[in-house]
Amino acid sequence: MNKEILRLAVPNILSNISIPLISTVDTILMGHLSSLHLGAVGAGAMVFNFVYWNFGFLRMGTTGITAQAFGEQSPTKILDTLLRASVTAVGIALLLIVFAIPICNGSLWAMNIGVEQQALVREYFFIRVVAAPASLLIYVISGWYFGLQDAITPLKMTLAVNVSNICISILLVKYMDMGLRGVAWGTVMAQYIGVLVALLFLFTKYKDYFKHLFWSRLWKKEDFLRFLHINRDIFLRTIFLATAFFFFHSQSAKDGALFLAVNVILIQLINWMSYGVDGFAFAAESMVGKYVGAKDTFSVRQSIKYAMVWGLGLALLYSLFYGLFYQQIIEIFNKEPEVWLLAKSFRWLVVLLPIIAFACYIWDGIFVGMTASKSMRNSMFFAFVLYIGLYYLLEAYSPLYAIWIALFVFLFSRGVFQSYLFRKHGLDLK
Repeated sequence: MNKEILRLAVPNILSNISIPLISTVDTILMGHLSSLHLGAVGAGAMVFNFVYWNFGFLRMGTTGITAQAFGEQSPTKILDTLLRASVTAVGIALLLIVFAIPICNGSLWAMNIGVEQQALVREYFFIRVVAAPASLLIYVISGWYFGLQDAITPLKMTLAVNVSNICISILLVKYMDMGLRGVAWGTVMAQYIGVLVALLFLFTKYKDYFKHLFWSRLWKKEDFLRFLHINRDIFLRTIFLATAFFFFHSQSAKDGALFLAVNVILIQLINWMSYGVDGFAFAAESMVGKYVGAKDTFSVRQSIKYAMVWGLGLALLYSLFYGLFYQQIIEIFNKEPEVWLLAKSFRWLVVLLPIIAFACYIWDGIFVGMTASKSMRNSMFFAFVLYIGLYYLLEAYSPLYAIWIALFVFLFSRGVFQSYLFRKHGLDLK
């Protein structure tokens, strides 16, 4: 069981750790221009995180359904899942492009972006939105590969995206002096490179699945409704998650450009941790889904136990790393003394966060594998209500710490709610 977890998790961890390198490099490039650029690229990236996170069901739902079909040894269901999700992804992406202006305007208002930063954020947004079809298709195809117990191909895809993104962004910003536009175009070009790589593997490594292609079966009512039902609940769950981090940035911006700049940096550290621990969560998605499909209850429970142990171990390593090298990490992003002085105040919160948060990430993977989308939605909703309520309760007493304490409780309570639901319902979760 440990070998199987590591076979799936290690490529996922390598893949996931490389993802925040994009925003990390973008943050460093902008941080060395000015705090204004740093805040603008952080806010602009958060808009896309919010938009794309809401469609994370395209990956998670695809992984869970595909993994169960893989466990059932049903190639027709496997292919149908890929095609349904891909058509849905392209349709959503086109809508995002059509409604780009109101989405951008609404985001600027909701995030309390200052007038001096709005032009920069708009410029970043309208370039990045061009990549919407590629970004959402990558979600779908990656999720499909995970469902097939293939963690190596998504790793190759992710590395292609991230290495090209970093290289192109550095070229455009440092050598072609394109500033924020260079960072945005670097991301767009890299996303389309990722799609080309994904399709290359799809039509070579997995071409045999297309022998089972029947378009008339694709929209079979019963199967399509199940696909929509699972993804609807994951979509609602993800709206609450994205809104929570959107709210975090919004309140940070409200408290001034310096606080926003510090929190943009600290969010990178949270991303590093979450993407690392998610390697074991993705392994749990694949394994739990496969064993649920095969109706192997013992292996389902074993995979859950070992995924939790490995997730905790990695979280402890993150906490140790942040504790030992906190100042050096902050100074990589920005060397302004006032940024370090404010960031110093949150040191121990950042150090403790991986241990507090790891369980909710692993449970997410378990619930995805079980296609327990309703339980995912409900646990996220209760944690979100607690998060918002606690922030407004504490804001009057400590405006700067209130948002961080609320975030702590949000992440911890998600894990608590998920643990309770699993203990109560076991493998009958819906």
